[in-house]
Amino acid sequence: MTQTQPTAADLSADIARIFALQQANQWKVKATGADQRKAKLAKLKAAVEAHTDAIIAAVLEDTRKPVGEIRVTEVLNVTGNIQRNIDNLDAWMTPTEVATSMNPADKARIIYEARGVCLILGPWNFPLGLALGPVAAAVAAGNCCMVKLTDLCPATAKVAAAIIADAFDESEVAVLQGDVSVASALLELPFNHIFFTGSTRVGKIVMAAAAKHLASVTLELGGKSPVIVDQGADIGKIAAQLAAAKQFNGGQACISPDYVFVRAEDQAALVEGFQANVAANLYEDGAIKKDSIAQIVNPANFARVKALFDDAVAQGATVAAGGMLEADDLTIHPTMLTDVTPQMKILQEEIFAPVIPVMTYETLDQAIGYIQSRDKPLALYVYSPDEANVARVLNETSSGGVTVNGVFSHYLENNLPFGGVNHSGSGSYHGYFGFKAFSHERAVYLHS
Repeated sequence: MTQTQPTAADLSADIARIFALQQANQWKVKATGADQRKAKLAKLKAAVEAHTDAIIAAVLEDTRKPVGEIRVTEVLNVTGNIQRNIDNLDAWMTPTEVATSMNPADKARIIYEARGVCLILGPWNFPLGLALGPVAAAVAAGNCCMVKLTDLCPATAKVAAAIIADAFDESEVAVLQGDVSVASALLELPFNHIFFTGSTRVGKIVMAAAAKHLASVTLELGGKSPVIVDQGADIGKIAAQLAAAKQFNGGQACISPDYVFVRAEDQAALVEGFQANVAANLYEDGAIKKDSIAQIVNPANFARVKALFDDAVAQGATVAAGGMLEADDLTIHPTMLTDVTPQMKILQEEIFAPVIPVMTYETLDQAIGYIQSRDKPLALYVYSPDEANVARVLNETSSGGVTVNGVFSHYLENNLPFGGVNHSGSGSYHGYFGFKAFSHERAVYLHS
């Protein structure tokens, strides 16, 4: 992770050359039919499969994720996503016929056309999966694209470049490796569409850059995703699911539960269940199994999370579970904090680590009011046996997506759109919605 990264100055000629190639080639690519695009996607899938061992080694080097997680999120999820595009592309590309209101003898339809030359900027938490997923959607929709993975995962970026080079000519899809200046240089170019996954802070920079060229954008961001535990909910089940969710990728997922509302009488059982599940799944002979939880991505992010933790404890938060932060290898043990209050920084910033603060509440109005007063989150989780209370939460809050009586499911279901709202994102993707994100819905009216 300490290797020297190319800069924009190093790559300026390549960046300009590839962009010009893609601008010239975009019309040919746009005109391709479903069979041609499916053949390209099949070639991409084969390249990912051929590089499986290299992917696992690279992501492990960059992130110390558990190997099982890498295989699922960075290989199987990618190939499954590509195959989903192949299986459905004929239907997705079929024009939508629309009834005409002016003359019944005329015809009207909506056709899905490529946006043109696209820029895809990937994050570090799932460095390959969240870059190649959008690439598959862009290719399915008939676009050219330039791809930049995060500079925090250089080994993975190198493998991604090899995969793309195996599957595509650079006039259609190309990966640019390098430091953050390369991403900044790319943002100066007049792309037709920009797809960015990352923080809200950087999302604002991307949106401002896109505005210079009136490029459309898809922003997959994050935020503080709340969990509401209603009266009568199954505390044992919830504790187990929260423990698993916070262990997944070391809590470094944009839809990771970020804070919990629970009834005061249920808090002790929630803490006890969280402790028990973490101990059973992550510890052996009293020691954490470090190959079973991802490290925090770099020292800067570790220091950021530690500062949030220290601030909370200094202001009176109780370390109810976990609380061990090992700077030497960037390991944070799954941690639950109680007695947290809104003025603590840990309730003001997205945590992105295996730490979860818990607040007690007396009425559903309190929990809903708190969520309403904050930026709209990417995900919201509500556990409740009461359908009326679930309906209230849905009607009186806003978020990118919701899972009821579970976690992550609205993300995993590819028949649903995945995306945020306002501070948590703009636009959506996954499955058909990914195809639509990289397509312009073109209105066509045909006189008889």
